[in-house]
Amino acid sequence: MIRPATPADVPEILNMIHELAAYEKAAHEVRVTEEQLRDTLFRDHPAAFAHVAEQDGETVGFALWFLTYSTWRGVHGVYLEDLYVRPQHRGGGHGFALMRRLGEICDERGYQRLEWSVLDWNEPSIRFYEKLGAVNQDDWLRYRLTDEPLRRLAGRRD
Repeated sequence: MIRPATPADVPEILNMIHELAAYEKAAHEVRVTEEQLRDTLFRDHPAAFAHVAEQDGETVGFALWFLTYSTWRGVHGVYLEDLYVRPQHRGGGHGFALMRRLGEICDERGYQRLEWSVLDWNEPSIRFYEKLGAVNQDDWLRYRLTDEPLRRLAGRRD
């Protein structure tokens, strides 16, 4: 079963974020707290959204996403920040069901893009996404500013 996350799901979503980060060899980078996650997902005007996959009352996966905007198409899209299904539940259709729900949201709301990133070494995920019909945007390079370079750009000198 796929359903929108509730505040009661936050601890389990946070656990799965830690599991995903460990899988991606980046556990040391996770800084988010339950309070931050709860505020992000459930404030009056949320900045991000989440859906969970359940099986027999157990949370087995989640998708966390937010809106984007295409100046070329003139409409919103969805950026999938994280898709995670616990290893013991992979292959059971949960990842597909989460992606389908995001596709339905795009279709229902007139959004024209569903986008995400995947690590270049994550072959199981790459095969999964390509099976859905996703196309690698290898002509675009992805850049990121964080920490000191971001503070420097903002003009902070501390």
